[in-house]
Amino acid sequence: MLNKTAFIYMANLQNKVKDLTEQVRAFKSGERYKALEKYYEDSFAAKNREIKKLKLELGEVRAQYTELRNDWLEVIEDMETEHAKAIKQKDRAIDALRRQLWNAQNTIDDQKEKLLAQKKELYQVQTELEDEKGKVLNLKAQINRDYENSSIPSSLKPNRKKITNNREKTGRKPGGQPGHKGHPRRKYTPTRTIEIPPIEKHLHPGCMGEQDAKRPTSPDYKETGRIITKQLVNIQVSLDVTEYTTPEFKNVITGQRVHAPFPEGLVNEVTYGGSIKAFAFLLNNRCNVSIMKASDFLCELTGGVLRLSAGMINSLSKDFSKKTQAEQKKAFADILLSPAIYTDFTTAKVGGKNMAVLVCANDNHVIYFAKEHKGHKGIEGTPIETYQGALIHDHDKTFYNYGGDHQECLEHVRRYLKDSIANEPNLTWNTQMRQLVKEMMHFKSNLNPGRLGEQKAQLATSPNQIDPKQVASFESRYDEIMGLAENEYDYEPPSKYYMEGYNLYKRLAEYKRNHLLFLYDKNIEPTNNLSERLLRNFKRKQQQVMSFRSFDGLDFLCQSLGIIASIVNHGKNLYESLSTIFSHGIEQPTAT
Repeated sequence: MLNKTAFIYMANLQNKVKDLTEQVRAFKSGERYKALEKYYEDSFAAKNREIKKLKLELGEVRAQYTELRNDWLEVIEDMETEHAKAIKQKDRAIDALRRQLWNAQNTIDDQKEKLLAQKKELYQVQTELEDEKGKVLNLKAQINRDYENSSIPSSLKPNRKKITNNREKTGRKPGGQPGHKGHPRRKYTPTRTIEIPPIEKHLHPGCMGEQDAKRPTSPDYKETGRIITKQLVNIQVSLDVTEYTTPEFKNVITGQRVHAPFPEGLVNEVTYGGSIKAFAFLLNNRCNVSIMKASDFLCELTGGVLRLSAGMINSLSKDFSKKTQAEQKKAFADILLSPAIYTDFTTAKVGGKNMAVLVCANDNHVIYFAKEHKGHKGIEGTPIETYQGALIHDHDKTFYNYGGDHQECLEHVRRYLKDSIANEPNLTWNTQMRQLVKEMMHFKSNLNPGRLGEQKAQLATSPNQIDPKQVASFESRYDEIMGLAENEYDYEPPSKYYMEGYNLYKRLAEYKRNHLLFLYDKNIEPTNNLSERLLRNFKRKQQQVMSFRSFDGLDFLCQSLGIIASIVNHGKNLYESLSTIFSHGIEQPTAT
């Protein structure tokens, strides 16, 4: 294989050597030079002819170019001349437009200044108008504020509106309608009976005695066996005076005078019994009759015989308070152990200075506390100070520092919502929230022991839980309304002259749990109406006395009002109970 390759390679080399030898021979003989020289001369001549031809063409082109350039220069000069004229015209037009623009700009600036001044004036007028509208809204809100849409009691509204009657008129006369069963007054046990003889013409021989045999009779009437009775009821007040007498003896040696002991409690020559004290006490502190009017009334009632002194009537609160210390301690302990406490503060005046009265109550007992201050000092010494249950109050933030939980009064919320509806008519959240509060309160009112309905079985197994599905539904609607309120106030911010609606929204959002606590515990009510009613009793008394003379007088009255309210809560006869309390320590006479 290698020998064959080497042979081919040697053959190629021999061919190349032959070619190169032939070329060297040609160059040496001069034939190749002659051929190359002739080829060069021919090519050079052809190139010279081509160059000459191109020079001729270039001369012609240069002549044409020069001619065209001269023509273009003439055209350009003409165009420059016309352009210069046009530029001058444009410059003159631009100068005129600039002058017009300058004048227009000055006019626009003047108009802008005038418009800015008018805008400022308009803004000032609109601002004043908004302020005036806000003031009007605020004044209207104050004027229209009454016991239905605020915490103002109805007694402080001099021209309060009449409660409208929404019933449809039927055209019938007032009173019971035909076929309606009447409700007569109850009859009393008679103290004496007067028989009215029948009319003679109604008599017949069967009902006449021998002595009446000669009287005319009528066969048209006969007895039905029914006796018609009518009662005349009066009240009679008379003094019941028991006089104790005993002979007196004198010691002939010492001169000492002695007698048999009188019954316990008879110290003065005349001692008023519990019935008189209870009567005067109730007139003065329950019916809020002034001391002198109570004395005058008792005097007139007894035909001018009984006249109690002002000092004696004034001391009844102190006497009653001391006699009921045990009942007050019992009430304190009972309230402290109750699952919920109704509480509230109100103001009182002592010697022209502002004081405070705190009420603590449950369904059984009531205690009033006379305090020199509200706030934390007013809480000291009351059940609230150490109480761990739920407090029901009117969003007094002082109470949030005490108790285990808190329920806001929804009745106040309803009033504030009504005020918001009247003064923020463009909003809808307040109407929806008021409807929701109404539904929740109605739902809770139907859960009392007499009307449990479907909740009865559930409450029997879970006494402190109320239908979780219904509670969840109420809570969901509550959250939706709060979201709606946020969007509405973002779109239409509240006026600085009326912030009550917005403040109420913020409170409802922040204290959501404290507004819905009653839905989770059947022992908690949604309103603080009990405290409101109890404090109203004191406010009536405050309005009657105007200002207490001493703090002790206020304190004794508060202690007395608490016992009175507790007696009423237990369904006892108030007058008899007070008579018994005032008679404590006085031995009662026995009948002979």
